[in-house]
Amino acid sequence: MKIAVVGTGYVGLVTGTCFAETGNAVTCVDIDEAKVAMMQKGQVPIYEPDLENLFKRNIDEGRLSFTTSLADGIEDAEVIFLALPTPPGGDGSADLSYILKVADELGKILKKFTVIIDKSTVPVGTAERVKNTIAQNAKVEFDVASNPEFLKEGFAVNDFMKPDRVVIGVSSERARTLLQTLYAPFVRQGNLIYFMDERSAEMTKYAANSFLAMKISFMNEIANMCELLGADVDAVRLGIGSDERIGKRFLFPGIGYGGSCFPKDVLAFEHTAKENNYDFKILKAVTAVNTAQKQRLVTKVMGYYGGDVKGKTFALWGLAFKPDTDDIREAPALEIIKSLTAAGAQIIAYDPEAMDNVRKHAASQGLNFAEDQYSALNGADALIIATEWSEFKTPEFEVMKKSLSEPVIFDGRNLYDLEAMAKQSFHYESIGRNVVN
Repeated sequence: MKIAVVGTGYVGLVTGTCFAETGNAVTCVDIDEAKVAMMQKGQVPIYEPDLENLFKRNIDEGRLSFTTSLADGIEDAEVIFLALPTPPGGDGSADLSYILKVADELGKILKKFTVIIDKSTVPVGTAERVKNTIAQNAKVEFDVASNPEFLKEGFAVNDFMKPDRVVIGVSSERARTLLQTLYAPFVRQGNLIYFMDERSAEMTKYAANSFLAMKISFMNEIANMCELLGADVDAVRLGIGSDERIGKRFLFPGIGYGGSCFPKDVLAFEHTAKENNYDFKILKAVTAVNTAQKQRLVTKVMGYYGGDVKGKTFALWGLAFKPDTDDIREAPALEIIKSLTAAGAQIIAYDPEAMDNVRKHAASQGLNFAEDQYSALNGADALIIATEWSEFKTPEFEVMKKSLSEPVIFDGRNLYDLEAMAKQSFHYESIGRNVVN
């Protein structure tokens, strides 16, 4: 099948590459000339495990190509995926301008029946808006469908190739048959394709992300209560996670969720509720808890130093919002940096993949970067852990103690065992557990 993917961010590039891997001819379209030139040379513009090998193989096999021309990119396409950004506006609403602009252009250049698919996370009713926008200029028949993605950064390739479910909102039998054929190679192990109307598919994505965000915020509240009451959140997590009605996933406490999905989608869903005169109290609480949780380590640091960190230097391990990605959007680490540098502290940061993105997009006053995790510690007053990269989980504690001016760790991801930290003679503060002195 011939496919066009408009937009080459995390979703678009993974989508295009994985469809090419199953034998389709895929053209990815992006307006960023430098980015397209980079991809045409076989260079992947994002970090995502397992993506690079598939990317290069399908370019070499001639199944994956790139262009800045929308007209050229969709010329022979049977299916066009819109994987465009929907950033939050000032009121939390999803900005659909990128999608609607492309929809307007598509209406002018479509030459044959094509199925246009919203892959981006969009408010309920967007498929209708896209359809109406295209119809203003279209001279041929077309269909619009909704196919929300459920990819986890760091696991996106595996999630796409082996999905636990595929959700497709469609009202045309012609489009349904085409998409059933397109996704057949990905569901051979019996995982289901759920066909539904477009509005229900759009709602499904928002409902899923909001529910997962709610689990994270709930568990962070439980962790904060554990600290007050002297309970151990790790034990509580295991106790409730064993209940199959609750499940084990998304119960790890920490310093809040970030990334491109949860923060944006919760706000957009809340805005949709407000537009329809519904007071979505739980969503408001989810956002409020998450905003406060991003300051949890800052509160612990300030408490330890009596409210004054001016002139202090802190090593920071982790900048990405989660491990196995270079994505820093809404990353808790950035909030920690902002608060501590504003209070007069210096930060020396290390992240295996995300440092270049921070250099490009974040203010650098009071922030420096280290070549590796241990050089970040040299002379620092304490270590702050903001991202649970695997290489941080079993460090050389003796090297850490010798490098730090004091053996002090503030761990936002609960990487280390409390007894082990006590034996190592660290002052160790984590989330939802007792302080080790």
